[in-house]
Amino acid sequence: MKTADIITLGCSKNLVDSEQLMRQFGALGYAVRHDAPNPDGDVVVINTCGFIEAAKQESIEMILQLAEKRKKGKIGKLFVMGCLSERYTKELQAEIPEVDKFFGKFNYTDILKEIGEKYRADLKNERTLSTPAHYAYVKISEGCNRTCSYCAIPIITGRHRSRKIEDITEEVKSLVQQGVKEFNLIAQDLSSYGSDRYKALKLAELTEQISDISGVEWIRLHYAYPAQFPADILRVMRERENVCKYLDLALQHISDKMLQLMRRNITAQQTYELIEKIRNEVPDIHIRTTFLLGHPQENEEDIEELKNFIKFAKFERMGAFTYSHEEGTFAAENYSDNINEAIKQRRLDEIMDIQQQISLQNNRKKIGQNLKIIIDRRDGDYYIGRTEFDSPEVDGEVLLPTNTKGVKIGEFYNAEIIDAEEFDLYAK
Repeated sequence: MKTADIITLGCSKNLVDSEQLMRQFGALGYAVRHDAPNPDGDVVVINTCGFIEAAKQESIEMILQLAEKRKKGKIGKLFVMGCLSERYTKELQAEIPEVDKFFGKFNYTDILKEIGEKYRADLKNERTLSTPAHYAYVKISEGCNRTCSYCAIPIITGRHRSRKIEDITEEVKSLVQQGVKEFNLIAQDLSSYGSDRYKALKLAELTEQISDISGVEWIRLHYAYPAQFPADILRVMRERENVCKYLDLALQHISDKMLQLMRRNITAQQTYELIEKIRNEVPDIHIRTTFLLGHPQENEEDIEELKNFIKFAKFERMGAFTYSHEEGTFAAENYSDNINEAIKQRRLDEIMDIQQQISLQNNRKKIGQNLKIIIDRRDGDYYIGRTEFDSPEVDGEVLLPTNTKGVKIGEFYNAEIIDAEEFDLYAK
């Protein structure tokens, strides 16, 4: 049997592309592996990330590592796809000729032609999951129409393009038949879903239709944009038990000066009002957000304002990253990268220290509560689970002793929270 190794770098949106390609290889009779520790397939595909400098470097190092194996005959065909390849095809072809062919983010199905096979259009909504069998990511759109100063995503992915509602629901039904219970809806910009295809914001309608599908236990929303936020999704969260009270809303900053420099199309006052509206309309909601530190012209006053906002909002989940000068972006062409890396990192560390204390306080409030959890895996002395407020891989977890009887991976249980740390909960 021929073998295919698929290696995925970057975000869950890349993972979905890899899973679709894995399904195609599987249908052709290939034995398919994902992120194997020692890839040696007849076909090896690297799905790259090109978002920020660190991600680009990781992708290049992986390509070089596999190119060396290709040169020594230790693997068969070597193909590269994804965001880095989309953006730098010509440069990569010149620098790494050992790669058999480079593909972008949207023509990767042509890899099948390169090995003398045909793409199966009838399988377009099917995937071979690389995640545990009980959860999956569902990509509802591609691209982004926003013009944030620092972001290269629109350069890579192009304009926002919503998938058809019926294609998405068909994919969800197929995944339910495979045993998937938890669905994480993802996009570069969830807020804009439907604006192109249907000339109206349709995130709420889409979520309701997925919610109606038998077997869908949890739906979680990732990567919403605060400007032109589709407020009707809050009603759906409030009314539908299988729509998690969880929202990933990337805010990036709070001072009016920085929001304007970042071209976020929202003010500090509007941001405060949005947070209050979300919390008022969906009691107990958990908000995940992300902040960008060290954008050109950011100063200590901006950081103090951000710290005060974080203390006010008390986000249940928060991440941060430091600014990277990305060629082709508005910031790279119009601003000087005038803040050194040590200062960027210090600012990031300071806000994450604040968040760590907020996270501990929020988690301690859960002690004594009974929460529905799903079990992801067993690790040492604990079963590792999550609540509806925890997205896979990026949020905290719930630890349940392995001497608990009758526990199965991928099943839901009611658990009493008995202790809490900054990010994880302990339960019985």
